[in-house]
Amino acid sequence: MINVAQIGVGYWGPNLLRNLVANENCRVKIVVETSEERRKFVKSTYPSVDTSDSLDSVLNDSAISAVVISTPVATHFDIAMKILRAGKHVLVEKPMATSLEEVEQIGSLAESNSLVAMVGHTFLYNSAVRYVKQIIEDGDLGDIRYIYSQRINLGRVRSDVDALWNLAPHDISIIQYWLGDAEPLSTSRSGMAYVQQGIDDVVFLNVFYPKSIMANIHVSWLDPHKIRKMTVVGSKKMLVYDDIADNKIAIYDKGIDRMAVLGENMDFDDPGMFSFDHRSGDVLLPKITWQEPLKVEVSHFVDCIQNGTECLTGIEHAKKVVQILSMDKRFGNDK
Repeated sequence: MINVAQIGVGYWGPNLLRNLVANENCRVKIVVETSEERRKFVKSTYPSVDTSDSLDSVLNDSAISAVVISTPVATHFDIAMKILRAGKHVLVEKPMATSLEEVEQIGSLAESNSLVAMVGHTFLYNSAVRYVKQIIEDGDLGDIRYIYSQRINLGRVRSDVDALWNLAPHDISIIQYWLGDAEPLSTSRSGMAYVQQGIDDVVFLNVFYPKSIMANIHVSWLDPHKIRKMTVVGSKKMLVYDDIADNKIAIYDKGIDRMAVLGENMDFDDPGMFSFDHRSGDVLLPKITWQEPLKVEVSHFVDCIQNGTECLTGIEHAKKVVQILSMDKRFGNDK
């Protein structure tokens, strides 16, 4: 059993804390939180867990070997570096940091100290997302042509990050996972800030990959619909992953096939003579065995520490996600 501390217990923090407490291979020793109200919440819910408003209570405690960071994005880098310098493993909520250089520094320090540095891209521990990964790798969809996603809602408006950095890390991490961490060639971004100056409420991000694969990501917290959906179009079949539907995955035996036309000379030698067959077959709704992704994520973090298991959402994956978030040029207003 390892002793764990958690820094921050705001919006997402209670979910992390619940799963840390429930994990039989770790013991939550202390939670650090600047808000007295949130500290009282922790103490009333988990009486055996100590609370503090000082990060030093974790840094100076040699009994603590791992720390989970669930604080505003701008603080991730500074806190993670302090934790790693103190010789403790770290799990950082997404995104790991605000620049590629910061992620690389976290990775370099973790490697030099033989420590685990993991980012909380929770959807990679989702059984439906993993099912799609297997479908793609088995070749059931054929060659991947394009992927598009929508993560929109009339939801929680952030002031520390825009809609892209708040919501798109989920979709980017999933797409990178499905495509085997393919190296993006380029990106383009269109966004608009309506509610707060300089903070985009809606963003459309295009990511271009080798082999003519294109991904489009639409994120917004200013939309009348709640949608959490991703569509993968392949040369053989098409797939829809809907995170809020009862049937998480639907596989469509649909496509357009080119068919040679019998030529005047009774051959198929003319490359320009093609017709198109619109294929529309069955729809498969596979049964997915469900397990809370955050529970799987926490277990994986502990497993990486205890057994040296390769981290699924380690530094290399974190770097790719932040790289894609950072490499685009912004087109929109600064209203």
